Amino acid sequence: MPHELRPGLVQLVGAGPGAADLLTVRALRAIESAEALLYDALISEEVLALAPAHCLKIQTGKRAGRTSMKQETINRLMLRIARRGLRVVRLKGGDPSVFGRVGEEAAFLNAHGVATEVVPGITAACAAAAQFNFPLTHRKQARRVVFTTARLEAGALQADWSAADDPETTLAIYMGGGAAAELSARLIAAGRAASTPALAVESAGSPKARLRRGTVGELARLVEDGEGGPVLLVIGEVAAMADAREIGDQLDAARSLRA
Repeated sequence: MPHELRPGLVQLVGAGPGAADLLTVRALRAIESAEALLYDALISEEVLALAPAHCLKIQTGKRAGRTSMKQETINRLMLRIARRGLRVVRLKGGDPSVFGRVGEEAAFLNAHGVATEVVPGITAACAAAAQFNFPLTHRKQARRVVFTTARLEAGALQADWSAADDPETTLAIYMGGGAAAELSARLIAAGRAASTPALAVESAGSPKARLRRGTVGELARLVEDGEGGPVLLVIGEVAAMADAREIGDQLDAARSLRA
C-alpha cells in the first residue's frame, strides 16, 4: 500500500525542444520557483538560466547510448531531496509523458509518500513540424500519427511495426539516428515503399536544428555527418511538404518581398 502523501511536491516538467520561448507558462513558473532542479542532458543553458541563483542543480545525464545516471538513482535522489523540504523540479526534454519515464518516477515518489505534478511540454515531433512547416496529419494523406522509438535491446531493434505498411500513417521515430539503416530495411520489409518521403531532423525545435530530406530507402544517408544531437525520423507523405528553411526565415522572406 502506498504511504499517505505528505505536503512535499515534485514537479515533473517538460522543457520542450530547447528554446526557452517554447516553454509553457506553467513550466516557466515551476523552473523560476525551483529550489532543486534535476535536469536531463538535453536541457539547454538558456532554460537552465531561468532557475534561481540559489537553486541546487543536478545533471542526471539521461542520453540514449551513453553513460548516464541509472533510473533507480534518479528516483532515490528526487525522494531524498523532496524529504528535505525543497521544492523539486525534475526537468525533462520535450514532453515528460512521451518516452520520458514519467509514469515510473511518479509511481515511485507516490509510493514513498511524495506528491507529484506533471507539467506538459512540446514534444520533438510537434516541434519539428512547426519549425520546418509540415503537418503530422493531413487530409487524404495522413489520417494518424504514431510516436515510437528505435532502440536496441540485446542487440535487436525494438520498434512498433503495427502501422509500418499503412501509407496514411505518419511515423515519428524518436532516437532513430543510430538505427537508420536497419529501420530502412525493416520498414521496407514491413511493406512501406522505399520511395516514401522521409525526414531526419537533428535537435528539433532548437536554433541548431538541421533538416535532411529523402526517402525511406535513403534513411542511412540522411543521418550521415550529424553533429551529435538527438535525431527524429519522420516517415510518410507529409514529409514531402517540409521546407528546409525554418518558418521564421520564410516569414522574413515574405516580409522582404512586400517591402
